[in-house]
Amino acid sequence: MISRRDWLRISAGAGAALGLNPRLLRALQTGAVRTRAIPSTGEQVPIIGLGGRWISANSPPEELADHRRVLHALADGAEGAGRVFDSAAGYGRGGSETYAGQWAEEDGFGDGIFWTTKVNVAGRGGGSADPAAVRDQIERSFTRLRRDVIDLDQVHNMGDPPTQLGILQEYKESGRIRYIGITTTSQRQYGRLADVMRQYPLDFIGIDYAIDNRTVEERILPLAQDEGIAVMVYLPFGRSRMWRRIGDRELPDWASEFDAHTWAQFMLKYVVAHPAVTVAAPGTGDPAHMVDNLGGGRGRLPTREHLRRMVDLVEGLPGG
Repeated sequence: MISRRDWLRISAGAGAALGLNPRLLRALQTGAVRTRAIPSTGEQVPIIGLGGRWISANSPPEELADHRRVLHALADGAEGAGRVFDSAAGYGRGGSETYAGQWAEEDGFGDGIFWTTKVNVAGRGGGSADPAAVRDQIERSFTRLRRDVIDLDQVHNMGDPPTQLGILQEYKESGRIRYIGITTTSQRQYGRLADVMRQYPLDFIGIDYAIDNRTVEERILPLAQDEGIAVMVYLPFGRSRMWRRIGDRELPDWASEFDAHTWAQFMLKYVVAHPAVTVAAPGTGDPAHMVDNLGGGRGRLPTREHLRRMVDLVEGLPGG
C-alpha cells in the first residue's frame, strides 16, 4: 500500500528531479486542475490526464514501481489533481489495464479514477470485427481494470465502426459503460473520422494534437464542437518531436503570463486552451513528469495573442 505520506515524499522527490525550487513546486501543486464538461452530460473532468501505454507486462520491477507512483501522482497528489487514466486492451499485452487495475484496488484509489480504455479486434482501420471477439475483449478490460463499470471505452484506430461502436452502444445502454467513442492518431483517417462523428452518437473522440501538429484545428475540432462530442488529446508533445526541437532553450519569460513554468506546461496549455478539447492525456512513466504535466492544467490559460506568439515561436525552431 502507498500512503498519502509516501505521496508527499514522492512529490518532493519529483520536484527535485525536475530541478524545481520548493517555492515553484508549491506553485505547481497549488489549486485544482481545471476541468471541462463532457458535452453529452455536463460531467466535469480534469483537463490533464494520463495515457497508460508505457505500462508493459515486460517492464522490470523497478520500472513498475515508478509507474505505480505515477498513478498516485495522478490520483492522490495535491488537492484537485487529475483523475483521467487512459489505456487500451492492446497496450503492453494488456499490462497497462492489468497493473493499473491492480494498483488502484490495492492502494484504494480506484473509485477516484475516470477509467478509459479502448477496444479493437479489427486491426488498424481495416477488416471486419468478429462480434464475439469484440465482446471478449471488452469483458477482459472489465476484469483487468477490476471495475464493474468503465467510464469510457473507445474503438481504437477506427477499427470497423459499425460493428464495434454498435457493441459499445449495447454496453452503454446496459449501464456497464458510461461513455463511448472512437480514436485515430492518423491524419489519413480524419475524413473517415468526420463521417463517423456525424453518423454515430459519440460521447468522445481521441485524436493526435500538438502545437506543431495543428491539422485538427481545421476540421475535426470545430466539428466536435458542432456535434457536442468531447475530445481527448493524445501525443500533445508532438510524438517527442518538440523535445528535440526545443533542446536546451530557455522557456520565454512571457510564458509566465499564462502560468507555464516548464516547456511541458507550455505545450499542454496550448492544446487545452482550445475550447473543443476536454482532456489531454500525455503518457509518462516518470512521477516527476506527472507532477509537471498536472501543472499544465493549473492557473491561467493562453489568450489568443499568446497562442499566436506560441505558434510563431515553435515555427521558428529548427526541424519545423
